[in-house]
Amino acid sequence: MLIAKEPVAGRVKTRLTPPYSPAEAAALAEAALRDSLRAVAATPAAQRILALDGLPGRWLPPGFVVIPQRGAGLDERLAAAFADAHRLRPGPVVLIGMDTPQVTPELLGEAGAALADHDAVYGPAADGGFWLLGLRRPDPALLLGVPMSHPETGKVQLDRLVRAGLAVHHLPELVDVDTAAAATEVARQAPASCFATTLRTLHRRPDREEPCR
Repeated sequence: MLIAKEPVAGRVKTRLTPPYSPAEAAALAEAALRDSLRAVAATPAAQRILALDGLPGRWLPPGFVVIPQRGAGLDERLAAAFADAHRLRPGPVVLIGMDTPQVTPELLGEAGAALADHDAVYGPAADGGFWLLGLRRPDPALLLGVPMSHPETGKVQLDRLVRAGLAVHHLPELVDVDTAAAATEVARQAPASCFATTLRTLHRRPDREEPCR
């Protein structure tokens, strides 16, 4: 499952403005979303879900069930997404966001396989958050009340899993695209990605060029 916002200028990647304009930040968000969706689409799964805030667009590949996000804060929306996905098809759920376009099907496959003999899978983000959370048995109590968009979000979330007595499989740390510096680093790590292509295109500032399909 991927949880994401519709890439609309002024609503996504606002921490990238400046140096980028709202439209450019939205283009980078769409590119990151495309890469993330492609990674999920290439990963073996019983069901692929997009929990979306907004409306689907041309960036959505076939094969995804789209569900609306529910709740106020991000902790509520994450808990609801897990619950809704589990209701659609009971079983383990692996969730990522749209901020790690360098993610690979291999990493996602490792997360899914780990839930065969672990209760949870956790992927830390370099900014103190987390880029992936997998749960064998989704439980809203594991997420509700965790402070989001905070330097210790990941630490608190991991502590919540451990205190619940869950066996946790750990994945490598990834960089979230939250700042211009992080965007440059992610593009360096995944130079063939749609995200990297879009970033290079924006730096050239061409007129009427669509950077990535």
